[in-house]
Amino acid sequence: MRKKYYNAQEVAKELGISKQTLVRYEKKGVFPEPKRNLVNKWREYTVSDLAKLRKILGRV
Repeated sequence: MRKKYYNAQEVAKELGISKQTLVRYEKKGVFPEPKRNLVNKWREYTVSDLAKLRKILGRV
């Protein structure tokens, strides 16, 4: 079964970048702002979000 949401560390690892770079790209507007968990405000990414980020980086 696939996970419904991925956290920032998991996404960074999948993209081959650091979590710090992921957050920096979001702040600079390179990546779109992710959804946030309503309880703890952590970033949450879906499989389609991950695919979009890969496309932005040119790693399709």
